[in-house]
Amino acid sequence: MKHRERIAAYRLLRERPLWKLLAADHAPELIGLLQGLLLDHERRLPSAVLHERLQRQLDVLRADELSRELPRTAQAYVAHWLAQGWLERRLPEGAEEEEYELSRAATQAIRFIASLGDGHAGRATESRLSLVIQQLVQLAGQTESDPDTRLAALQAERARLDEEIARVQAGQLAALDGKRALERTRDLIHLTDELAEDFHRVRDDFERLNREFRERIIDDEGARGDVLERLFEGVDVIADSEAGRSFQAFWNLLNDHEQAGRLDEALEALLARGFARRLGRDERAFLRGLTGTLLERGGEVHAVMQHFARSLRGFVQSRGYLEQRRLHQLLRQAQGEALQLRERLHATTQTGYTLALSGSRLRSLSQWRLHDPRSVRVDGRVQAAEVAAISLESVGDLVAQSEIDVRGLRRDLHELLGEHLRLSIGEALRHRPAVQGLGTVIGYLSLGTRHGVLSEDEWEIVEWQGGDGSARRARIPLVRFTREKRDELV
Repeated sequence: MKHRERIAAYRLLRERPLWKLLAADHAPELIGLLQGLLLDHERRLPSAVLHERLQRQLDVLRADELSRELPRTAQAYVAHWLAQGWLERRLPEGAEEEEYELSRAATQAIRFIASLGDGHAGRATESRLSLVIQQLVQLAGQTESDPDTRLAALQAERARLDEEIARVQAGQLAALDGKRALERTRDLIHLTDELAEDFHRVRDDFERLNREFRERIIDDEGARGDVLERLFEGVDVIADSEAGRSFQAFWNLLNDHEQAGRLDEALEALLARGFARRLGRDERAFLRGLTGTLLERGGEVHAVMQHFARSLRGFVQSRGYLEQRRLHQLLRQAQGEALQLRERLHATTQTGYTLALSGSRLRSLSQWRLHDPRSVRVDGRVQAAEVAAISLESVGDLVAQSEIDVRGLRRDLHELLGEHLRLSIGEALRHRPAVQGLGTVIGYLSLGTRHGVLSEDEWEIVEWQGGDGSARRARIPLVRFTREKRDELV
């Protein structure tokens, strides 16, 4: 029974993108192309760049007689890889074209194949055993609840440190030899490289959570589901999930200035050692850019998490889920009715309903008529518009929706009324320019309703110059400001 279950599980895995890539017809060529384009150096490429580079590599391979035939074009291969789940396509915010990167399954497959040819990978090294022992001892100490046992372990550790300090003070240094140091460094490079790739898995987890939460909101038939209730309460369900809390803790540790400083100092000291010269150029470059790589990939995941949280909250606040829920219910209703009719109606039964399909009928090119722009030519002459009328009822709304310098207008009126006994808005505009254009006129009208004398039946044509240098005109109620109310404008 166990063998049967295991075989059934492997059959399901056989349909996964990772296994499909390993078992593809041209697997060596495909894996080599994917690794060279999107793993060894750049991890993400714009669509045009990926197509151009892939086509160039395909031309080189086809010119090689030892290479197997690769019949498709670069665009066809990219579309096929995307459909197989070996590539992922995204449109970053502000980007002009889509970007492609390897899927997590393709990355795992490529690393698995690469490790088969690496004699160092997968070996039981002294550094790995030391790391395991160190972590086990630390875990045992941190989980110890007996104070006496914990105190004894700390005292033993202090005694060991005192002995080591005494040996160093006496000039007895026991530094690692170059071979063992090189082995440990490469083990750390392999471990941190896998850690950097884990960001891809975390981002996939957030995408899965976003889909699950949306499906739960749509599928819930009650007034409010658990996720919906928490979102209405202002809870960030993405950040509050297990994956969100784990990543947030990692992100806080990665952004700790003290921790980052110690990491940079350790990397600089390590690269200054003599054995570091025996590292490959790619290995040294990886160590130099380790902090930046972790921050860059962690920042991408953090941005994805924040984007999903905002979009999920906006999905709920805009009530968009109600329309999605209604559509989902209609689809389920249609499916239920179709299941009830399947015994009475066959696929070839006439339903009496005609569905008009959109399409085009192919004809000979000689029967086509070219479009003549003159047949739909419009009159391009510009007519002078009538003078715009501004009513007092609209002044309040316009003032509330605008940022008008009312204080400056008060100051201008106060100064002008010191020179004139009475003043209309048109006269004020002739003495002082409309700095804010129509906003200045609206501001004067607003002040006139409180500090001026309004004429219900009289109107005034006011003129001012717009920001483009063109003259503007408006028809407004006649408002007069008098010197008697000059002090109210202070």
